[in-house]
Amino acid sequence: MFAVLYGIGIDHVEIARVRRAVSRRPRLLERLWTEEERATCCGRRDVYSCLAARFAAKEAVLKALGTGLSGCRWRDVAVVLRGGRPQARLYGRPAEIARQKGLEVLVSLSHDRRYAVAVAVAVRGEGKNVSCFGGGDAGAGPEDH
Repeated sequence: MFAVLYGIGIDHVEIARVRRAVSRRPRLLERLWTEEERATCCGRRDVYSCLAARFAAKEAVLKALGTGLSGCRWRDVAVVLRGGRPQARLYGRPAEIARQKGLEVLVSLSHDRRYAVAVAVAVRGEGKNVSCFGGGDAGAGPEDH
């Protein structure tokens, strides 16, 4: 079995910027991150680096899919841990695109004291598991399913 590269996305985020934004506007937590992402990050000592890495991953995934944020919501991409590895879960429009094109999106996260970074690679191949959720409603996010 082989996989074909479809797209690559990368993004970095200043952790202090996420901390300031959430401190000023606490509702951003619900608007930008899914319930599972919030539970994962808020249970950690490094809450803001965890949130920043997931925000960077959302951007990277949308770039890898070739959509950018157009027609998507931030919670249409969730980064969860499975077996200690980050996994992109897609909902709404990103899920539709991945399903239609037979794509799987792989992500990698990292951070230091100042920045969080994420890389996403969208691949297409025979027998690939597409991590998409939800029904085809581009407006539906993870909490809507």
